[in-house]
Amino acid sequence: MEPWQLGIDLGGTKIEAILLSHTGEVIWQRRVSTPQGQYGATVATMAALVKEGVGHARGSISHVGIGIPGAVSAMTGRIKNANSTCLIGQDLAADVEAQIGMPVRLANDANCFALSEASDGTAANAASVFGVILGTGCGGGLVINGQVVTGANAIAGEWGHNPMPWLTQADQVDAGPCYCAQAHCIETYLSGPGFSRWASARMNQSVTPPLLVELADGGDEQAAFCLELYADRLARALACVINVLDPDSIVLGGGLSQMAFLYQRVPELWDRYVFSDQVVTRLRPPKWGDASGVRGAAWL
Repeated sequence: MEPWQLGIDLGGTKIEAILLSHTGEVIWQRRVSTPQGQYGATVATMAALVKEGVGHARGSISHVGIGIPGAVSAMTGRIKNANSTCLIGQDLAADVEAQIGMPVRLANDANCFALSEASDGTAANAASVFGVILGTGCGGGLVINGQVVTGANAIAGEWGHNPMPWLTQADQVDAGPCYCAQAHCIETYLSGPGFSRWASARMNQSVTPPLLVELADGGDEQAAFCLELYADRLARALACVINVLDPDSIVLGGGLSQMAFLYQRVPELWDRYVFSDQVVTRLRPPKWGDASGVRGAAWL
């Protein structure tokens, strides 16, 4: 009997589970809210999803893959660098295994996303792919010739905790603290919460990225300014990635990847920052949408 794949994408606001047949067909899929700041409840929620998924399987399941918003320390085996801070220092794999009775494989969620899109997604024919998560956090994953690059310190792709390059006066105005204790981290400008924070301050009202798009489409100049500033910041941040890695494709994921204007505007802007006479790197939306991360976790 061919093995089936069960994966979980653990996000800051939602937990998604998927069951794939050995051919990649989606058999079952479910999404629930993430218990905010509650580690025990998060583990219990994932365990319940695994048990539900197993109930739909008509093939063998040897393990569960889980994409996490952080990394596993090679020294301790515990979670580090997670924007969902309740995970930090926890032995997540062992705790989930204790409740589900089968092995667990953990990987960074952006690595899962990049692997999915580089395998059978929008960048399937690209030799080098940088996958970006623009959501609760701002993560990245690198796949070269079909293989995830984890790195010696398990932090390959963590572009979100580098400083925003080519800082402007506007950046100084919009600067906010980062949970990592550093200043001007890319994540504080480009993540969903970061974008909403500084845009709300500029708009003098509480706004979200979808609302900003709606307001800009209706002619609101201040909303349009915020979107243009976001695109420029994303272009600067990705230009640094291109200058270091020079990938064939960059694929955007996470909730903010749904802002369609980014795929035209950002490449128009990054030319001025990339150290080359031309930029042929392609900026692409994900083929599998926000299910790409969980599909990558299943393929672990």
